[in-house]
Amino acid sequence: MALTGVSLLAASAVTPASVIPESTQQAIGYPTLFLLVLAGALVPVIPTGALVSSAAVVAVHRTAPFSLAMVFVTASLAAFLGDAALYWLGRRGLKSKNGSRWLEAIRSRAPEDRLEQAQEKLAAHGVAVLVLSRLVPAGRIPVMLACLLAEWPMRRFARGNFPACLAWAVTYQLIGILGGSLFAEPWQGVLAAVVLTVLISAVPAVVRRVR
Repeated sequence: MALTGVSLLAASAVTPASVIPESTQQAIGYPTLFLLVLAGALVPVIPTGALVSSAAVVAVHRTAPFSLAMVFVTASLAAFLGDAALYWLGRRGLKSKNGSRWLEAIRSRAPEDRLEQAQEKLAAHGVAVLVLSRLVPAGRIPVMLACLLAEWPMRRFARGNFPACLAWAVTYQLIGILGGSLFAEPWQGVLAAVVLTVLISAVPAVVRRVR
Protein backbone atom coordinates (compact mmCIF):
# COMPACT_ATOMS: atom_id res chain seq x y z
CA MET A 1 0.00 0.00 0.00
CA ALA A 2 2.81 2.40 0.86
CA LEU A 3 4.61 1.78 -2.40
CA THR A 4 1.33 2.25 -4.22
CA GLY A 5 0.83 5.64 -2.59
CA VAL A 6 4.33 6.81 -3.46
CA SER A 7 3.85 5.53 -7.00
CA LEU A 8 0.61 7.49 -7.36
CA LEU A 9 2.30 10.67 -6.18
CA ALA A 10 5.28 10.09 -8.44
CA ALA A 11 2.98 9.40 -11.38
CA SER A 12 1.15 12.67 -10.82
CA ALA A 13 4.52 14.41 -10.70
CA VAL A 14 5.75 13.09 -14.06
CA THR A 15 2.46 13.04 -15.97
CA PRO A 16 1.94 16.17 -18.09
CA ALA A 17 -0.92 18.41 -16.95
CA SER A 18 -2.37 18.22 -20.48
CA VAL A 19 -2.95 14.48 -19.99
CA ILE A 20 -4.44 14.65 -16.49
CA PRO A 21 -5.88 18.05 -15.47
CA GLU A 22 -4.81 19.40 -12.08
CA SER A 23 -8.39 19.32 -10.84
CA THR A 24 -8.52 15.57 -11.52
CA GLN A 25 -5.12 15.03 -9.89
CA GLN A 26 -6.31 16.84 -6.77
CA ALA A 27 -9.62 14.97 -6.67
CA ILE A 28 -7.66 11.70 -6.62
CA GLY A 29 -4.51 12.79 -4.82
CA TYR A 30 -5.85 14.33 -1.60
CA PRO A 31 -8.23 11.48 -0.71
CA THR A 32 -5.45 8.99 -1.51
CA LEU A 33 -3.00 10.86 0.71
CA PHE A 34 -5.58 11.04 3.51
CA LEU A 35 -6.33 7.30 3.39
CA LEU A 36 -2.65 6.29 3.22
CA VAL A 37 -1.60 8.53 6.13
CA LEU A 38 -4.61 7.34 8.14
CA ALA A 39 -3.69 3.72 7.45
CA GLY A 40 -0.04 4.48 8.24
CA ALA A 41 -1.00 5.75 11.69
CA LEU A 42 -2.74 2.43 12.36
CA VAL A 43 -0.12 0.25 10.65
CA PRO A 44 3.28 1.88 11.33
CA VAL A 45 5.08 0.04 8.51
CA ILE A 46 3.70 2.51 5.95
CA PRO A 47 6.23 5.36 5.35
CA THR A 48 3.81 8.23 5.87
CA GLY A 49 6.58 10.81 6.10
CA ALA A 50 7.72 9.93 2.58
CA LEU A 51 4.14 10.24 1.34
CA VAL A 52 3.73 13.73 2.81
CA SER A 53 7.09 14.88 1.43
CA SER A 54 6.24 13.51 -2.02
CA ALA A 55 2.85 15.21 -1.98
CA ALA A 56 4.54 18.49 -1.03
CA VAL A 57 6.94 18.16 -3.99
CA VAL A 58 4.00 17.71 -6.35
CA ALA A 59 2.19 20.68 -4.74
CA VAL A 60 5.22 22.94 -5.26
CA HIS A 61 5.04 22.35 -9.02
CA ARG A 62 1.29 22.90 -9.27
CA THR A 63 -0.29 26.14 -10.41
CA ALA A 64 -3.44 25.68 -8.33
CA PRO A 65 -3.52 27.96 -5.27
CA PHE A 66 -3.45 26.54 -1.74
CA SER A 67 -2.03 23.18 -2.87
CA LEU A 68 0.57 23.16 -0.09
CA ALA A 69 -2.05 24.19 2.45
CA MET A 70 -4.27 21.32 1.34
CA VAL A 71 -1.41 18.85 1.73
CA PHE A 72 -0.76 20.14 5.25
CA VAL A 73 -4.41 19.98 6.31
CA THR A 74 -4.94 16.54 4.75
CA ALA A 75 -1.81 15.00 6.26
CA SER A 76 -2.16 16.44 9.76
CA LEU A 77 -5.87 15.58 10.00
CA ALA A 78 -5.32 12.01 8.79
CA ALA A 79 -2.42 11.53 11.22
CA PHE A 80 -4.46 12.89 14.12
CA LEU A 81 -7.48 10.72 13.39
CA GLY A 82 -5.31 7.65 12.87
CA ASP A 83 -3.47 8.17 16.16
CA ALA A 84 -6.76 8.77 17.98
CA ALA A 85 -8.23 5.57 16.55
CA LEU A 86 -5.15 3.53 17.49
CA TYR A 87 -5.11 4.96 21.01
CA TRP A 88 -8.82 4.23 21.44
CA LEU A 89 -8.26 0.64 20.29
CA GLY A 90 -5.33 0.35 22.69
CA ARG A 91 -7.45 1.57 25.61
CA ARG A 92 -10.09 -1.01 24.77
CA GLY A 93 -7.40 -3.68 24.79
CA LEU A 94 -6.19 -2.62 28.23
CA LYS A 95 -9.70 -2.88 29.65
CA SER A 96 -10.32 -6.27 28.06
CA LYS A 97 -9.37 -9.42 30.01
CA ASN A 98 -7.96 -11.01 26.88
CA GLY A 99 -6.36 -7.85 25.52
CA SER A 100 -6.60 -7.19 21.79
CA ARG A 101 -4.53 -7.64 18.67
CA TRP A 102 -4.18 -3.86 18.38
CA LEU A 103 -2.70 -3.60 21.87
CA GLU A 104 -0.35 -6.49 21.12
CA ALA A 105 0.68 -4.79 17.88
CA ILE A 106 1.53 -1.63 19.82
CA ARG A 107 3.50 -3.61 22.40
CA SER A 108 5.42 -5.50 19.71
CA ARG A 109 6.68 -2.21 18.24
CA ALA A 110 7.78 -0.75 21.56
CA PRO A 111 11.02 -2.41 22.77
CA GLU A 112 11.40 -2.54 26.54
CA ASP A 113 14.31 -0.08 26.66
CA ARG A 114 12.45 2.43 24.48
CA LEU A 115 9.30 1.99 26.57
CA GLU A 116 11.17 2.60 29.82
CA GLN A 117 12.74 5.77 28.41
CA ALA A 118 9.34 6.95 27.18
CA GLN A 119 7.73 6.32 30.57
CA GLU A 120 10.48 8.22 32.40
CA LYS A 121 10.30 11.19 30.03
CA LEU A 122 6.51 11.19 30.05
CA ALA A 123 6.46 11.28 33.85
CA ALA A 124 8.97 14.15 33.89
CA HIS A 125 7.76 16.30 30.98
CA GLY A 126 4.18 15.25 30.23
CA VAL A 127 2.58 16.41 26.99
CA ALA A 128 5.83 17.86 25.60
CA VAL A 129 7.17 14.32 25.16
CA LEU A 130 4.08 13.38 23.18
CA VAL A 131 4.60 16.34 20.85
CA LEU A 132 8.25 15.44 20.24
CA SER A 133 7.56 11.73 19.82
CA ARG A 134 6.15 12.21 16.30
CA LEU A 135 9.27 14.05 15.20
CA VAL A 136 11.62 11.29 16.37
CA PRO A 137 11.82 8.27 14.04
CA ALA A 138 10.20 5.25 15.73
CA GLY A 139 9.35 7.42 18.74
CA ARG A 140 5.57 7.59 18.37
CA ILE A 141 4.60 4.04 19.36
CA PRO A 142 6.67 3.75 22.59
CA VAL A 143 5.31 7.09 23.84
CA MET A 144 1.75 6.11 22.89
CA LEU A 145 2.14 2.85 24.84
CA ALA A 146 3.55 4.81 27.78
CA CYS A 147 0.43 7.01 27.68
CA LEU A 148 -1.77 3.92 27.62
CA LEU A 149 0.01 2.33 30.58
CA ALA A 150 -0.20 5.64 32.45
CA GLU A 151 -3.95 5.51 31.80
CA TRP A 152 -4.16 8.88 30.11
CA PRO A 153 -7.78 9.62 29.17
CA MET A 154 -8.57 10.01 25.49
CA ARG A 155 -9.09 13.75 25.85
CA ARG A 156 -5.65 14.34 27.37
CA PHE A 157 -3.94 12.25 24.70
CA ALA A 158 -5.79 14.05 21.90
CA ARG A 159 -4.89 17.46 23.37
CA GLY A 160 -1.19 16.59 23.25
CA ASN A 161 -1.32 14.69 19.98
CA PHE A 162 -2.94 17.51 17.99
CA PRO A 163 0.13 19.83 18.01
CA ALA A 164 2.31 16.75 17.52
CA CYS A 165 0.55 15.93 14.24
CA LEU A 166 0.77 19.56 13.10
CA ALA A 167 4.52 19.65 13.79
CA TRP A 168 5.00 16.31 12.04
CA ALA A 169 3.13 17.44 8.92
CA VAL A 170 5.08 20.71 8.77
CA THR A 171 8.44 18.94 9.13
CA TYR A 172 7.92 16.44 6.34
CA GLN A 173 6.24 19.00 4.13
CA LEU A 174 9.30 21.24 4.45
CA ILE A 175 11.45 18.32 3.26
CA GLY A 176 9.21 18.05 0.21
CA ILE A 177 9.25 21.80 -0.42
CA LEU A 178 13.05 21.74 -0.30
CA GLY A 179 13.19 18.84 -2.75
CA GLY A 180 10.68 20.48 -5.07
CA SER A 181 12.62 23.75 -5.04
CA LEU A 182 16.03 22.21 -5.70
CA PHE A 183 15.02 20.15 -8.74
CA ALA A 184 13.45 21.35 -11.96
CA GLU A 185 11.54 18.13 -12.58
CA PRO A 186 8.90 17.04 -10.03
CA TRP A 187 9.91 13.37 -10.19
CA GLN A 188 13.45 14.29 -9.16
CA GLY A 189 12.16 16.09 -6.11
CA VAL A 190 9.87 13.17 -5.23
CA LEU A 191 12.79 10.74 -5.49
CA ALA A 192 15.02 12.96 -3.32
CA ALA A 193 12.28 13.42 -0.70
CA VAL A 194 11.55 9.68 -0.52
CA VAL A 195 15.23 8.77 -0.17
CA LEU A 196 15.77 11.39 2.53
CA THR A 197 12.73 10.40 4.60
CA VAL A 198 13.57 6.69 4.34
CA LEU A 199 17.13 7.40 5.51
CA ILE A 200 15.79 9.43 8.45
CA SER A 201 13.42 6.64 9.46
CA ALA A 202 16.25 4.09 9.28
CA VAL A 203 18.50 5.98 11.72
CA PRO A 204 17.09 4.41 14.95
CA ALA A 205 17.52 0.86 13.61
CA VAL A 206 21.12 1.58 12.58
CA VAL A 207 21.91 3.09 15.99
CA ARG A 208 20.49 0.03 17.78
CA ARG A 209 22.54 -2.31 15.61
CA VAL A 210 25.72 -0.34 16.30
CA ARG A 211 25.04 -0.50 20.03
